Amino acid sequence: MTPGGGSGPMKDCEYSQISTHSSSSPMESPHKKKKSAPKRKWEVFPGRNKFFCNGRIMMARQTGVFYLTLVLILVTSGLFFAFDCPYLSEKITPAIPAIGGILFFFVMGTLLRTSFSDPGVLPRATPDEAADLERQIGNTEGLSGGYRPPPRTKEVIINGQTVKLKYCFTCKIFRPPRASHCSLCDNCVERFDHHCPWVGNCVGKRNYRFFYMFILSLSFLTVFIFAFVITHVILRSQQTGFLNALKDTVVCFFSVWSIVGLSGFHTYLISSNQTTNEDIKGSWSNKRGKENYNPYSYGNIFTNCCAALCGPLSPRSCFALSGIM
Repeated sequence: MTPGGGSGPMKDCEYSQISTHSSSSPMESPHKKKKSAPKRKWEVFPGRNKFFCNGRIMMARQTGVFYLTLVLILVTSGLFFAFDCPYLSEKITPAIPAIGGILFFFVMGTLLRTSFSDPGVLPRATPDEAADLERQIGNTEGLSGGYRPPPRTKEVIINGQTVKLKYCFTCKIFRPPRASHCSLCDNCVERFDHHCPWVGNCVGKRNYRFFYMFILSLSFLTVFIFAFVITHVILRSQQTGFLNALKDTVVCFFSVWSIVGLSGFHTYLISSNQTTNEDIKGSWSNKRGKENYNPYSYGNIFTNCCAALCGPLSPRSCFALSGIM
């Protein structure tokens, strides 16, 4: 649904800072002035993001915690495969390292997909669009013979619920429903969930499903590793004693309860079609009879999960892949 005000920055994805042609006069000789090379939109992107691979990879500027995430997963899994899997494969079944390997690669794939993708950044208004919007807002000033501050919100009706669209002073747009401005990346993100330093990116409409699959698969991996490390300890303790078994093996316990808890929390959010941002603010109630009922919920857990995980992905923000196929 296009928010009230309609045809502004949601449709036009061009940035005025981008010049694709040099401004030489028609009478000027082409030998006197060379045309500057066109710049891609991500090269002049005003937000605080880093781009790699010619704009195909987009991350937040602070990525130190993301590298810590990679190290923790790689070290924990590596210790398990190196110290526990050979014994378990011999004593129980070779399927244990095979299943662990599948889980590990799925975790890494979904992590990188979440970290390197556009979360759903909304393009900023061009100066002409911003000026036109300010002009429309300014028309409400000075009514009834006095000065009245211009309204910085609009109201739209979604499934019978009134939703306010807030004006972003940085992006010069009325943010669509569920969008929010990330102060760390300096972008408005569609269906903003939260900024996650562990994945080094915002989590929004375009990468939330991959984030959820990452934490869910990581939960399976940590429980799998923890369970079979304990199994290793028990089997070894029958031969050498419990204390010696602890010395001979490596207990790979990677915050299993916190990861499982996080997966459970986001499963709850998906089942009720909420975002972390909305849940923290207490924006909606899950009960239809309440005045602030959630207008985005379909009233069915299965339908809510399908909408969040199986719906079509929106196109990438036009700044990120301008001229790139």
